[in-house]
Amino acid sequence: METKQENVIRTDYSEIMQKSYIDYAMSVIISRALPDVRDGLKPVQRRTLYDMYELGIRYDRPYRKCARIVGDTMGKYHPHGDSSIYDALVVMAQDFKKGRTLVDGHGNFGSIEGDGAAAMRYTEARLEKLTQEVFLGDLDKNVVDFVPNFDETEKEPSVLPVKIPNILVNGAEGIAVGMATSIPPHNLGEVVDAVKAYMKDNTISVKGLMRYIKGPDFPTGGLVVNKDDLRKIYESGTGKIRLRGRVEIEKLKGGRKQLIITEIPYTMLGANIGKFLNDVASLVETKKTTDIVDISNQSSKEGIRIVLELKKDTDVENLTNMLYKKTRLEDTFGVNMLAVADGRPETLSLKQIIEHHVEFLFDVTTRKYRTLLDKEQEKREIQEGLIKACDVIDLIIEILRGSKNREQVKKCLVEGVTEGIRFRIKASEKAASKLKFTEKQAGAILDMRLYKLIGLEIEALQADYQETMKNIAEYKDILDNYDSMAEVITRELDGIKKEYGSKRRTSIENAEEAVYEEKKMEETEVCFLMDRFGYMKLIDKNAYERNKEAAHNENRCVFLCMNTDKICIFTDKGKMHTIKAVDIPLVRFRDKGTPVDNLSNYDSSQEQMLYVAPLGQIKQDQILFVTKTSMCKLVDGAEFDVTKRTIASTKLAEDDELIFVGSAGEMEQVVFQSNGGYFLRFLKQEISTAKRAALGVRGMKLADGDHLEHAYLLGGHQEYAISYHDKEYSLNKVRLGKRDTKGIKPRI
Repeated sequence: METKQENVIRTDYSEIMQKSYIDYAMSVIISRALPDVRDGLKPVQRRTLYDMYELGIRYDRPYRKCARIVGDTMGKYHPHGDSSIYDALVVMAQDFKKGRTLVDGHGNFGSIEGDGAAAMRYTEARLEKLTQEVFLGDLDKNVVDFVPNFDETEKEPSVLPVKIPNILVNGAEGIAVGMATSIPPHNLGEVVDAVKAYMKDNTISVKGLMRYIKGPDFPTGGLVVNKDDLRKIYESGTGKIRLRGRVEIEKLKGGRKQLIITEIPYTMLGANIGKFLNDVASLVETKKTTDIVDISNQSSKEGIRIVLELKKDTDVENLTNMLYKKTRLEDTFGVNMLAVADGRPETLSLKQIIEHHVEFLFDVTTRKYRTLLDKEQEKREIQEGLIKACDVIDLIIEILRGSKNREQVKKCLVEGVTEGIRFRIKASEKAASKLKFTEKQAGAILDMRLYKLIGLEIEALQADYQETMKNIAEYKDILDNYDSMAEVITRELDGIKKEYGSKRRTSIENAEEAVYEEKKMEETEVCFLMDRFGYMKLIDKNAYERNKEAAHNENRCVFLCMNTDKICIFTDKGKMHTIKAVDIPLVRFRDKGTPVDNLSNYDSSQEQMLYVAPLGQIKQDQILFVTKTSMCKLVDGAEFDVTKRTIASTKLAEDDELIFVGSAGEMEQVVFQSNGGYFLRFLKQEISTAKRAALGVRGMKLADGDHLEHAYLLGGHQEYAISYHDKEYSLNKVRLGKRDTKGIKPRI
């Protein structure tokens, strides 16, 4: 029995991983996430549109269920999840996301406020007229290459013959592996004008193109307020566009005003509208502004309308600037014009995108007119044959009557073979032997019907022949002359602009940085409360005085501070988190409060609070730090007056952590307790004062495997007792020793 030989290839595992990952990354980049610069479509969009074209779901025909479109696309061209296909279909139908919608959706296709589309079994769709005529119009003229689908049972276009730079008109967004694209939408009419300008002068600069393309044109309108930055963005293909919503002021009776937001920044689409409303409400709750009386979202299908009712003497300009600064009413759109060009991802300038598209346009137009020319030349051949046949029709009839079969007639017409054919006279046979029709002409003659011999029909045939010759001359001129082809393309572009162009929605301008005067907060004393679950709140000082006992019994941290102060939280990981008191809700005594995790970078799952105090108090104190390995130091409180929300409060050795942080202002002595049961009491003066970034000094000499568990601060002559082995033990009984000694083990 023969043994099957195995072919074992020895290679480094890292090489296999590297090659596999690169293959995967390129697949995601080229075949999924990035659009092609020629048609501006990702594969899923291209396949969906082509499938609708194949199914005959045209703009002038009835809508079809989206489930049918999705299923057919998935089965024939796109073997991925149905949700990815439906999501792409939905976005192509949403007029608030696309510069021009490519799909005409019927049913619930979501809303500008972030509501999702209905399930695909409920919604219907068909192609837009623009898509059918501008994106798919010449597919039957061999203008693009068709490639096999995933299982080689169907053919699909490698690119759609789009006549406008769709990547600019509709923009694009996509996240690939190690790269992402973000191209804003533009005005169709402006883009067409820029393409025409490039075709007239291909040395035109980006600055020259920007005489036509003023900037992005977002479907949500709004304002682009950094006009001077646009040239650099379009030259490099990357940058940030600053967007603002459009704000109007309406006057009400009694001298009051209301601020109306009629257009939003493109980046505020969806759930961010709700976030904006919450941010405005938060400004009111935290007393950052007292000018807003009421907020209401009156948006509808007619458009955006967010109404802020204002107090009588409101400084509207200052409030508007505050909204720009503190909310997403002003936002940035990150531009990264990355697309697949010549089979690889490339960051393109505005001019490069138009260059690629014009080159594609000329290629498509060349293939189109070559196909049309071939058809006209084929038509001419047949027409010439029929005209020639009419001149010798009597001879042809004689050949037909004297032949035995079709093949005999065809051979006579093409090659002049007369054998086996009965002629009435010898002259006819001689004339027949001189016939030289082509195969196609002979076939057309044999298929010709007798009514074609009517005089008017012969005249019509000759008129058609003249028309064919005229078309051939025209097509040859277009194919042979750049200017003629450019004129044809320009004519098409003008027609597209005339039918589908629209007014610009987004204004382009230069605007000053939003500056507002923050009203000085009235400084008052409040009480900070934090319960054992980490919920924080501020209450009025009078409320604290009335509920003093309950406040201390129910909370782990209770102290008075100013409402302009900061709250500092020290953790066992050596971090200090700060929270502005003004950001903590000022509520009634019995209200719950807000979790500390929501207002700071503190993570209750990763670290543990050791000390919480107001910065005003900390700055006047020294802070004692003690670690698990018995390192200790004193740090001046002024070092913790910083602007960052989170800092390293101390330096820790590897695998070390803090066990104690506290104010050392009134302490005179410190007691360390180790896990092994040793206690050491020594004077505060023996601990060095150091900087935040220092490790400190050793406080207690620990045995192998032992570590510190607790540190206690003692005042002057006060008694300080702890529970030790379930018995009360006074720390004052611990013999006073020296720092960096072993300490004692009490007998209890």
